[in-house]
Amino acid sequence: MKILSNVMEQVLKRNPNEPEFHQAVKEVLESLEPVAERHPEWVKAGIFERIVEPERQIIFRVPWVDDSGKVQVNRGFRVQFNSAIGPYKGGLRFHPSVYLGIIKFLGFEQIFKNSLTGLPIGGGKGGSDFDPKGKSDGEVMRFCQSFMFELARHIGENTDVPAGDIGVGGREIGYMYGMYKKIRNDFTGVLTGKGLTWGGSLVRTEATGYGLCYFMEAALAAKGKSFNGATVVISGSGNVAIYATQKVHQLGGKVVALSDSNGYIYDAEGIKLDTVKQIKEVERKRISEYVKYHPNAIYTEGCSGIWTVKCDIALPSATQNEIDEESAKALVANGCYAVGEGANMPSTPEAVEVFLKNKVIYGPAKAANAGGVATSALEMSQNSMRYSWTFEEVDAKLKDIMVNIYKNASAAAKEYGDPDNLVLGANIAGFLKVANAMYAQGIAY
Repeated sequence: MKILSNVMEQVLKRNPNEPEFHQAVKEVLESLEPVAERHPEWVKAGIFERIVEPERQIIFRVPWVDDSGKVQVNRGFRVQFNSAIGPYKGGLRFHPSVYLGIIKFLGFEQIFKNSLTGLPIGGGKGGSDFDPKGKSDGEVMRFCQSFMFELARHIGENTDVPAGDIGVGGREIGYMYGMYKKIRNDFTGVLTGKGLTWGGSLVRTEATGYGLCYFMEAALAAKGKSFNGATVVISGSGNVAIYATQKVHQLGGKVVALSDSNGYIYDAEGIKLDTVKQIKEVERKRISEYVKYHPNAIYTEGCSGIWTVKCDIALPSATQNEIDEESAKALVANGCYAVGEGANMPSTPEAVEVFLKNKVIYGPAKAANAGGVATSALEMSQNSMRYSWTFEEVDAKLKDIMVNIYKNASAAAKEYGDPDNLVLGANIAGFLKVANAMYAQGIAY
């Protein structure tokens, strides 16, 4: 980095001990160097310095009472990163690994992801170090109510509209929405991922997984390839992985492996999705249970080994930095020709370098997994209209959005001299819209 090196230095100085945030910012700034050269007026206006600094960072205490009557205390976060093109939009993550640096990395990525959708939504993210695993419904409810008691004063349908993320599904959204409505006496579209009978949107559950496949389908088609007949490995076994698996099967591919944080399953005959849904969505158990239903499948401890499974297409959909350089090399050596990111930043910078060097069709997270937030924005639209679209209508809108994201990222990559680099293209395409808005609105934003 030349023009923007001082911006990165400032980020490192102001945000110590936040490696995920540093990684996300460095990747984007490296892509934006040619943009800075073309737009000296943006450099002069401090657009690059402003876009890496959140507009607002909220940290709060979340006390709640467990089933034994003991008071527990967690920490809550909401980072409202950039509202230049619309209200803050981004999920809430409940996981023990959550701290400010994780939320800032996710919120920063969200700026560009949301911009790429073409919809009027800004970037934000939130969450807590609370772990819903192993907690009763009552404990989860009491935590969510306490969390929302504080968060409610900082959000609103035209200010900040949170959604779900890791550890936050329909149950958690329901508890938080009930508390928000009680506090504000306002039935509004302030949370997305709601139940279908109280403001939710069809396809929202499937959206990130489906959208990932729609994006990769467009990227594959541009190179004369498709999912049809392809062997696919998907990490994770949550919402994104389940519905990516479903869509891959619909498109004629075969998913042979899924994972969770303990290990992975390999089923050479193809993953049986009904079994996975029963285990993960109904029983809320570990993926290792799969082999009890299908004895021919193999379970292996340790989730990183999933990338040694031979495949044509890999869709990492678990968590950040799950594919390192060694795993990326293993995928390439085994003939993998396409990688699409269903999780946020699941590949390390070294892994991305391996993919780009070996001409792997690589769909970066901010572009490839934007389907979830895109459908959340469609839910917001339906809430505003007091109306709902059919499954087919929302699915068609989602596919159009994802195909357009691919086209815009591809066009930007070509315009800036690296046609096959969708990382570069997605970063630039997402940035341009936000930067134009920030410049037009003056130094207030």
